[in-house]
Amino acid sequence: MRNKKEVTYKDLSKLRRALLIFLSGAGSGIIYVPVYLKNVFYEPLLLGLDITNAQLGFLSGMYGIMAAILYIPCGIIADKIKLRTMAAGGFISTAAVVYWYATLPSYALLVAIFAIMAVTTILIFWGCRYKLLRFAASEEDYPAVVGVSYALYGLGGLAINAATLALFNIMPDYRVGISASLVFLGTIILILGIISFFAIPNFKDEVVKDESKKFDIKPFLEALRHPGVWLASGTLFFVMIVYMGMNYTTPFLTDVFQAPTNLVSIVGMLRYYGIAIIAAPLIGSVAKKLSPSKTILVVMLLSGICCFSYLLMPSTAAFLMAAIVITLVLGFLANGAYGIASSVLTETHVPSHIFGAASGLLSVIGFLPESFMHQVFGGFIDQYQNFGYTIIFVILGVSAVIAIFGCVATQVYLKKQR
Repeated sequence: MRNKKEVTYKDLSKLRRALLIFLSGAGSGIIYVPVYLKNVFYEPLLLGLDITNAQLGFLSGMYGIMAAILYIPCGIIADKIKLRTMAAGGFISTAAVVYWYATLPSYALLVAIFAIMAVTTILIFWGCRYKLLRFAASEEDYPAVVGVSYALYGLGGLAINAATLALFNIMPDYRVGISASLVFLGTIILILGIISFFAIPNFKDEVVKDESKKFDIKPFLEALRHPGVWLASGTLFFVMIVYMGMNYTTPFLTDVFQAPTNLVSIVGMLRYYGIAIIAAPLIGSVAKKLSPSKTILVVMLLSGICCFSYLLMPSTAAFLMAAIVITLVLGFLANGAYGIASSVLTETHVPSHIFGAASGLLSVIGFLPESFMHQVFGGFIDQYQNFGYTIIFVILGVSAVIAIFGCVATQVYLKKQR
């Protein structure tokens, strides 16, 4: 018989709290690998699935469209359902869909698979992503805990991608390699689901107890009225464009600088996951001392400089190393800003009883670029070839500048509150 006692983070051992942060961080780094496999294995996935850049982008776009629809209900559900149920259910159902993905079906079915993965990873799992961290630590420690969580996100993603790359390289061709890699990923995700079921306790006040208010939308309406939710959401929207847009540095190195596929895959893993191990906790600790919005302001300023640097760089093999360095620096900055963006919610003092609804609203606005960026950017590459990357980097640079204005607006709001 499982222990039904409700606890707070103070009742848990340091090891148990660390395990919860691990499940939120490394677990997220792993559960989303099948969805974002193209961020590291862009060319192999393109060839293994036998589709175009725009079609590959549309798969991510379909996921993003579904995610945008599901972020609001997932935030409401997060305040109504136990964290254990959401985490275990999200991992296990995602594993089942990844096994289906591993059969490499037709393009029409691939679109359906990405839509269903949005249900398992967003509607079911995403609601517990930040809320689990919120209940595993105090409000004051939240920015630092989020930083550690994203370090684990990077560590989990790096480790699983390194193992996937090793498995992929011993396969006879791209198609078999992609299929075997997805089976491996599905199995790891299934194991995380089993661990979550036994590791996550019943937290005090994690769900609404009054049955008459079980489907009350008042927390969501209260979140809509809180200025901090809108400031955090608007800032995250443009940070997200930079964070997701940096993934196109991977095909950029291949197409423009003719870099070898294995080298580009390694750079992609380091940029997307490896650097997060350092960036997230480091920038998270800075945000705890300085403030999340001030930290994001500085980071986005430097990110904009990196994006515009690509436009000035000659497209010759002699500058390949310089392009790789800028790519890794941009990865450090974008990972750090993305990792602490949700901390603007706590910086603006969004109450814990509406945190799930606030996280849902933050997600639906902040992650909206995911619903259109991939197919648009992929279309740029298909239509304009290498010039398409110029358009992409201009968009990323401008987005970084707009994110800076969002941080300034947050500081103005906090000054008025004080």
